[in-house]
Amino acid sequence: MNAKGTLQIESMQARCTPEEWEARVDLAACYRLVHLYGMSDMMANHISARVPGEEGAFLINAYGMMYEEITASSLIKVDLAGKILARPDFGDLNYGINKAGYVIHSAVHEARPEVACVIHTHSWASMAVSSLACGLLPITQTAMRFLHIGYHDYQGVVLDTAEQASLLQDLGRGEALILRNHGALTVGNTVGEAFNWMHRLELACRSQLAAMATHSPLQAVPQAVLQETWSNYQPGTRRPYGKMEWPALLRKLDRMDPSFRN
Repeated sequence: MNAKGTLQIESMQARCTPEEWEARVDLAACYRLVHLYGMSDMMANHISARVPGEEGAFLINAYGMMYEEITASSLIKVDLAGKILARPDFGDLNYGINKAGYVIHSAVHEARPEVACVIHTHSWASMAVSSLACGLLPITQTAMRFLHIGYHDYQGVVLDTAEQASLLQDLGRGEALILRNHGALTVGNTVGEAFNWMHRLELACRSQLAAMATHSPLQAVPQAVLQETWSNYQPGTRRPYGKMEWPALLRKLDRMDPSFRN
């Protein structure tokens, strides 16, 4: 670690295929963006990305690093059984992975082979909505995208693989899940798509809490309109989520701090 508080990690690029390196860069960018948009929880939570061309392998953060310092080379590659396949030399820090992260992410990656990225957050807004009996209300256009969002009841810290079955059942084939009394989870066919889902879910939660805080009656929307709006957000009705935004978000990070690419 140098005087500026930056971990000096040797590049992993020579140990990766070009496809894996690209996935590493995208995943590191996602960590930085989750922090930038106020959805991180210091070193807690986790985002994972499937390793292209390597069945059963995915990338996840080193448990002990803050989101704003994640780089492409700092990510750890694990398999579905939790075995570490590749990691950089962290020196005396000797970082490993968060067990709860492994339990959640391995389950989704094994059951949903089309999913390239899984994001789990403990943002203040998602935690607050997850603790409300009413859940996420379709009171804004953004929230209507989540009209049929799944809910997973709290069973304690996710350390037992026995919880994987109910987690997968509650997620189903959807892209977003409210973890009751806990937080939120989104998935995507690309890293950019998963981030788009999480960003919009966060906005929906924040806007609901702001509206509820006024203690004024909430304006309901007819069920037929809700259903039509939800249908307009479904796959196949428009370009894949994140496809347009992701390159712009990468440019944004490059202007601010391109070290995520290291």
